[in-house]
Amino acid sequence: MRIEGTPLKSIMRAGAATIASALALALLAGCADTAPGAAVDNTPAAPATTAPATEPAGTETTVPEPSVTLAGEFSGAGASTQEQSMAAWIASFQNQHNGVNVNYDPSGSGAGRTQFLAGGVLWAGTDNVLTDDEVAQSLAICGPEGSIDLPVYISAIAVAFNVPGVQELNLSSDNIARLFTGEITNWNDPAIAADNPGVDLPDLAVTPIHRSDSSGTTNNFMSWLNATAPVAFPHSASSTWPLEGGESAAGTSGVVNVVNSTPGAVTYSDLGAIGGLGRAAIQVGDHWEAPSAVGAARAVEVSPLLEGRHQYDLAVSLDRTTTEAGAYPLVLVSYIAVCLHYQNESDGQFVREFITYITSDSAQQMSAQVADSAPITATMRDQIHSSVAAITYGS
Repeated sequence: MRIEGTPLKSIMRAGAATIASALALALLAGCADTAPGAAVDNTPAAPATTAPATEPAGTETTVPEPSVTLAGEFSGAGASTQEQSMAAWIASFQNQHNGVNVNYDPSGSGAGRTQFLAGGVLWAGTDNVLTDDEVAQSLAICGPEGSIDLPVYISAIAVAFNVPGVQELNLSSDNIARLFTGEITNWNDPAIAADNPGVDLPDLAVTPIHRSDSSGTTNNFMSWLNATAPVAFPHSASSTWPLEGGESAAGTSGVVNVVNSTPGAVTYSDLGAIGGLGRAAIQVGDHWEAPSAVGAARAVEVSPLLEGRHQYDLAVSLDRTTTEAGAYPLVLVSYIAVCLHYQNESDGQFVREFITYITSDSAQQMSAQVADSAPITATMRDQIHSSVAAITYGS
């Protein structure tokens, strides 16, 4: 059965997303209003300077001052995992740049990359880095330097379920694979009971819910399953779900809505979107690890960068089989794919300013509050800002 969700189109158009705007303004309270500076030339520059900002719970962070005068409408599209964070980021960014209207369509990673490579949007939000073929395609719109991937959002992927009376379970990757392949059909299956002594598991049919759209979350979930349970799940990672059976829905909100309304349902989703659904701890080495922002950040920290990429590309090669204490390797790193050169000067200026802002301390703390994401590290931030400084524009 296929259940289509309705993606939100063009988040944060003028006057929209009042809640996100209010949150962004509240988080930025204490930041002095700063008049934008003069437009810069086409020479790659150092990242924007920062000014003190007041953050919740006494967190000391910095927020970049606008370094250029921006005006116009700028659009991106892609990963629905970034939806909540992007809404808050856009609200506060527009508050700093009164002449700017930013749109983001959370249509899914695959759709975002397609639009970006067709020249329809300035950036793609994607939970998968661009493939070598996609990088080659980007030469047509980006010029000889092509495109790069910059990490802006780190999150645990939760195995979320609707089992009345049960909020937490231990689920091995083997059992998770069997839940989604249809081999385990009931929640009181002996294999689940064995890892959950003392938990009253109901006689309730399992209904697996997968993404119907091209999804980076699907790709990351399959990558982890294949790496950690290759016998039970012998399918290579893909952005589209490979199996028949179960139910499907489009987008993060789509699968979560179906699980909420379906007792016995189970899905995989960005942690920040699952609300009050039950969640599974996964087996990491000899212990069980619950999904968390801290665990996700730790898993990224112990993983190297992907080899063979452009010097300014910061794609991470996630170690799915790590046994590192505190790491939660069922994780996604969501990226912004951008050109290293934009023909239009205002487009290039916007991309540089926007990425510098959303990877700032202040914006990353904001994301952590609204989406339960893991802020990028200071080291990664410095690397991103070096890459941003290499983006050029103009003929």
